[in-house]
Amino acid sequence: MKLKSFNYFVGLLIIFLYSPLLSEEKIDIWKNKKEIVTDSPKQEKKNNQGKPDLLSSQTIQTIEKIQIEESSQIQTKEQVVYGIYEPANFDFNLNMWSATKAEDLRSSLKRLNKVNLSKSSIEILEAILFSFSYPPQGMDEKEFIDLKINWLIENDRIDLIESFLKQNEKFDSKSKAVQYLVNKNIASGNIKEGCEQIKFIDTSIKDSYLEKFKIYCLIFNDKKSEAQLLLDLLREQKQSSKFYDDKINFLLGVTDKTSNKINEKNLLSFYLSSITIADFKYEPTKKTRSEIWKYLNAANLIKLEDASDKDKLKELEIAANNNKLDKKKIFEIYKKIPFNLSALLNAKNNYQTLDESDARALIYQKYLLSEANESKIEYLFLLEELFKKADLANVFSKYLSDRIEEIGIKNLPENYQEIAQARIVSEEDSILGKVKYNDKILHQSKILKYYVEGESKKKIQKDIDKIFKKVAKNKKYFISAKDLALADALITDGFSLPPNFKYNELAEKFDIPRNLLQLIDNDQKAFLALKIVEIIGEDEPYQLDPETIFFVTNLLNKMNLVTIRNKVLNSALPLRT
Repeated sequence: MKLKSFNYFVGLLIIFLYSPLLSEEKIDIWKNKKEIVTDSPKQEKKNNQGKPDLLSSQTIQTIEKIQIEESSQIQTKEQVVYGIYEPANFDFNLNMWSATKAEDLRSSLKRLNKVNLSKSSIEILEAILFSFSYPPQGMDEKEFIDLKINWLIENDRIDLIESFLKQNEKFDSKSKAVQYLVNKNIASGNIKEGCEQIKFIDTSIKDSYLEKFKIYCLIFNDKKSEAQLLLDLLREQKQSSKFYDDKINFLLGVTDKTSNKINEKNLLSFYLSSITIADFKYEPTKKTRSEIWKYLNAANLIKLEDASDKDKLKELEIAANNNKLDKKKIFEIYKKIPFNLSALLNAKNNYQTLDESDARALIYQKYLLSEANESKIEYLFLLEELFKKADLANVFSKYLSDRIEEIGIKNLPENYQEIAQARIVSEEDSILGKVKYNDKILHQSKILKYYVEGESKKKIQKDIDKIFKKVAKNKKYFISAKDLALADALITDGFSLPPNFKYNELAEKFDIPRNLLQLIDNDQKAFLALKIVEIIGEDEPYQLDPETIFFVTNLLNKMNLVTIRNKVLNSALPLRT
């Protein structure tokens, strides 16, 4: 910019005169005060030391443009960050996405949505997505929030949705998030809990659906006068409907009659239909929405009056297989289908002559009548085969697992034990087990106590000196990739390794993808962590090959993402029993 010399001199004089005043201004970004953002590493370090507790959406004023002209001008732009977690908890910061392009984030999440992520992958992903931060380049605030809320809804993370609502007062997707919580509770039959969610309905939300639910909740809690006032206001705003007025007037006692028409427009309307119609009956179909299926199940409104109605039974079986209907309901129906004594006695021969549903029902009843474990497991496996043949495996997989655990693997004939063990659906927590230390192997040694149990650095340094010397004496010992992963972490954390342990030489044989190293050069912390999630995917870290474990932890070390690294190490390295 070209300036006249006089103007330049005046500008400098003004800055000189006012600089003491400017230097005395207190800056606190967590109290919505103005801040000049610089690129100074020292300043960033100073700001991070305080580790602010992000308990609400954070407003940050940044100086967007500074111009020295004939008339000096400062333009400011207000930025609000949204999230759940303090970024420092995971070694992130508010600028964790600032060097990343929006399209890269969109593409990565699109790929992840196609993968059945492991528990560890989900936990890391949630830390990345829900740490307070600015959006990536080319993504506005609204899209960034929508991305977060949509992920929570698609993954049914009710607990995190509530946390997000508690910590962020106003955002564009708020009504969508609250409505999801409300509908989840209605579908589960938890109306009392659903009504507690109206605390999130404030003046920032303009949503007639939620207002209607709020009015119903007032009636539910016997606050009819308040309900009437809000209903009148809703009518004045022309946000009500003939159906809704009819139902609410009936519930308020204004009228003693109500329409018997069942309204399926939304879940609230369907619910109001079910509680106001005497002898309510509804036959769901393939087109019936999942949330209505769930409500019918929770309210015990799904019944098969006629056991001979095979078409209806098949619809219910398909619904259960698609997780719309509680799978237990199918087995309850199977028990009610009548068979004569001869059919039951000769079930193995007779089931093949029956309709598919009847065949499954017959074998199920035969299983229930069996006393010997060998017979029980035989009929359970036959049932599994019949469900798989009908593409209904999801109905039976958990039931089979539970029944095998009830019987006990050791109580089964030996020829069934291995195949039965493979059918047990295990929880990830129970798989890991207790850590067993083995000082003959570096990555299984008690050095790991620093990461697993929080052992003191002083004690661990002594263990390092002892165990590394012990391993060095074993000329047959092979330094594995897992050993290097541990060594790399120890070096990063400030421990001293014996001089004869040539870490750099050993690490050279492992190639780390250049595109991932480039993310480190570009200071793309969040995106690197997201790429790590893509790498881990549907596996737990302990299921990864040793080379992958090394380069994943090495990348995390290079980026100082030690919290996530420790999570990977604790899963991948220890021997567990």
